[in-house]
Amino acid sequence: MRVLYVVPYLGAKYGGIAKVVTGIAQAVGRAGAQADIITTDADGEQRQAVVHHTWISEDGYRVMYFPCWHRQDFILSRPLVRWFRQHGQAYDLVHTHSIFAPLIAAVQWQCRQHGWPYVTTPHGMLEPWALAYKAWKKRTYYALVERPALRGARLIQATASREAEHIQALGLETPIELIPNGLHRAEFETLPAREVFYAAYPALRDKRLLLFFGRIDPKKGLDLLAPAFARIHAKYPDTHLLVVGQDNIGFLPRAKEFFAAAGCLESVTFAGWMSGPLLYAMLRSVELHIAPSYSEGFSMGILMCLAAGAPTIMTDGCNFPEAGAAGAACIVECSVESIAQALDRYLGDPAAARTMGARGRAFILDHYTWERVAQKLLATYERILAT
Repeated sequence: MRVLYVVPYLGAKYGGIAKVVTGIAQAVGRAGAQADIITTDADGEQRQAVVHHTWISEDGYRVMYFPCWHRQDFILSRPLVRWFRQHGQAYDLVHTHSIFAPLIAAVQWQCRQHGWPYVTTPHGMLEPWALAYKAWKKRTYYALVERPALRGARLIQATASREAEHIQALGLETPIELIPNGLHRAEFETLPAREVFYAAYPALRDKRLLLFFGRIDPKKGLDLLAPAFARIHAKYPDTHLLVVGQDNIGFLPRAKEFFAAAGCLESVTFAGWMSGPLLYAMLRSVELHIAPSYSEGFSMGILMCLAAGAPTIMTDGCNFPEAGAAGAACIVECSVESIAQALDRYLGDPAAARTMGARGRAFILDHYTWERVAQKLLATYERILAT
């Protein structure tokens, strides 16, 4: 089976989707299929230093990069679309990632024109909050572009149970399959020492660290976290909030205003993007991880924190009720009061937090690996091609 994955970007600064696509392609390739990725060189405000128009062999898959024009998350690439028009027929199935992306819409249109089967993964972009955010811009585009593209897909992959329900409510009549994201177990079996992190951030060595890990974006709930953390910091003065994530849309100044208004900005470190040993050492060093999002698909950041054993508090907007049911995480309402109460509870009972962190780590490493995801995806692909 030859499967082509199409995604607007693989740049690390875009966060989860890039990690998801490479994880899927690698696992599917290792399972015996031919897995190729086409993408652009976009990477936030910059471009990746990559070779264009040439297959690059990775572990289990190949990737080809194309030059593009981009501004923040808005990405266009005529060379990629031209290549796909010429070579798309060589693949048994096309799997597109992301929506509200003209580049992806152009690829899907080509698929419909030529009768090439495609699967699409919205990655939480069809959640009610996401659709309501800047709805004036999305409404017409959805009606004219996205709805026909979604209806033309052979399958929509939902990554969370609630996401599947929300997509079903749109009345698209396209089959929906729940296939969650995963991670590579080996990356989390042996983590770097905490000292790797403290060497880079010595001022945080004696702090009780709380972590926000995700893009700096309106949907991530930093406006809720700021006043909740201010309350907690007043009760636990040795707490410090570490904000780790990329600002791709210029939202960082507004995010800092939330904490300044709450009176706790001096107890927050905005670390930007982390990767490699520093990232994994950081995940080991935090006392609590808080995900206050209004809306998520299936967050890779949450998966990583849980797999690293970081005790995790998340809002119900994060769409991961399974973690709560397993006792692997604390799930709260999307409100300042609920977030503050949960933080207070686990800061006041560190033993309970550590126990929850250990359960979370075991839960993810047992159930959410790319190997499991690949098996389900390949079975789904084969079923699609058989009909």
